[in-house]
Amino acid sequence: MLDIPSRVRVHVETLLAAQNDMGVCDAFQQYAPVGKPDDMNAPHPPKVAGIDSTVPSPAHTVAPAPAVPGASPVSSPVPSPTPPGALLQDRLAGWVSDLTTLHELTERLVRTDSLSDALQELLRAGTALVGARRGLVVLEPSDGLGPDTTIGLGLARADLGHMETVPRSAMSYGTLLDTDAGLPGGKSEIVQPDLFAEDGLDPRHREVAARLGYAASYALPLSTEAAGRLGAAVWLYDEPAEPVERQRHLVGLYTRYATEHLARLVEVERARACLATMSEELLPSRLPRVSGVQLAVRHRTGPRGGGDWYDALPLPDAALGLAVGSVTGSGPSVVAAMGRLRASLRAYAVMEGEDPVAVLSDLELLLRLTEPARSATALFAYCEPALRKITLAGAGHCPPLLLGERRTEFVETSVSAPLGMLACWEAPGVEVQPQPGETVLLYTDGLLHRTGDSVDRAFARLHAAAAGIPRGLRHDPDTVAEHVLRTVLPDGLDVVDSAEDVVLLAARFE
Repeated sequence: MLDIPSRVRVHVETLLAAQNDMGVCDAFQQYAPVGKPDDMNAPHPPKVAGIDSTVPSPAHTVAPAPAVPGASPVSSPVPSPTPPGALLQDRLAGWVSDLTTLHELTERLVRTDSLSDALQELLRAGTALVGARRGLVVLEPSDGLGPDTTIGLGLARADLGHMETVPRSAMSYGTLLDTDAGLPGGKSEIVQPDLFAEDGLDPRHREVAARLGYAASYALPLSTEAAGRLGAAVWLYDEPAEPVERQRHLVGLYTRYATEHLARLVEVERARACLATMSEELLPSRLPRVSGVQLAVRHRTGPRGGGDWYDALPLPDAALGLAVGSVTGSGPSVVAAMGRLRASLRAYAVMEGEDPVAVLSDLELLLRLTEPARSATALFAYCEPALRKITLAGAGHCPPLLLGERRTEFVETSVSAPLGMLACWEAPGVEVQPQPGETVLLYTDGLLHRTGDSVDRAFARLHAAAAGIPRGLRHDPDTVAEHVLRTVLPDGLDVVDSAEDVVLLAARFE
């Protein structure tokens, strides 16, 4: 009897009906033994997913053949037939195995939380189901809103480039993407079991297939009723081959589920791209050129859209205003609040930028009156490049870092509360006199929080990163900003998805 663990829940009724075009009882009756055995020796089908193991006896039975006197059943030359019950059990075992495989593959798929990871998992699962070794997926939503990408499995970037030189109409994925074949209700698959034996195969396709070493392909559309066509997946065989009916059925079930998951991730990716675009558009499109100062910036936005911002604007009398800040929270509303705060600070800086304390006091009043539920940190510096003089004030913000040939130190600023947290904000300003060739680093606390260290250790890491810059590289603020960012946030922490935004603004005084 088939031993099925209790944790496996199989809907055999649907599976039997789908694959044999018959009901469950019909299947049992077809494979049940002919005749009416006694109650003690009657075979009982195993209980699987709620199926009643009691099988009714057939309406018509055949009387057992009379035994021949003196005949020995052991010496009979006729081999004993395979019990019909064993055949049914073998079929059930195969279906259980298939459903268990689908369950494991879909579990791995739903654990992916990024579009690129989900596409790679789709290709890996498909190669296992259809028996191929390589494949590619072309993501190209039919609504034209993107994202558009091509990802390969077992194919290098150069290999994908070679395949893109083949006319699109000659490729199976091109047929699925450019015609109704890739839409719901259209053609469900394209099988090319032997490319080189096909009449009319595009010469360039033949050349590329021979160069990359694949001889057959199997393609499926990625489409849903709600989202429409998302793309197409193609699996490549090294030798002439094609998936059998069972493999096609399994990969079809898996692909339909995977496409629904991909549709959700596409929407998430679009929302992230929209927030990132909003954030970038609300920040300076380029840094100004001011005599006596060289500027560079690094900005990283989290996937949910954060409120970290920076600004650099020329002011009257050949002065320069530098600002960094952060609005608490994340999401579209925070991005919008960040834009309003930055625009307001620019206006106050033009009117009274030589007094950073007055600028932040006006900003505090505006924030408290217009958005009383929010708080923000900010730092504004009024720079006079001709005099190499900086006057700055901060509201709950991290102190700047001064980097030179003989010193690497934090600028001592007064302790103050963030904007929006006090009924009246005011803190004394600080004057800094950088030497020729020294660089001032302004940054947001996201740079420290992304390290995962405590505040003290994060400040120590930032100081060590700045002090460790080779002296030959300190003349370029862009190199300084890049070195500090990569040293403080190594191993891709500067580009990984995080709830913390990062702003690093470098100003080198000549």
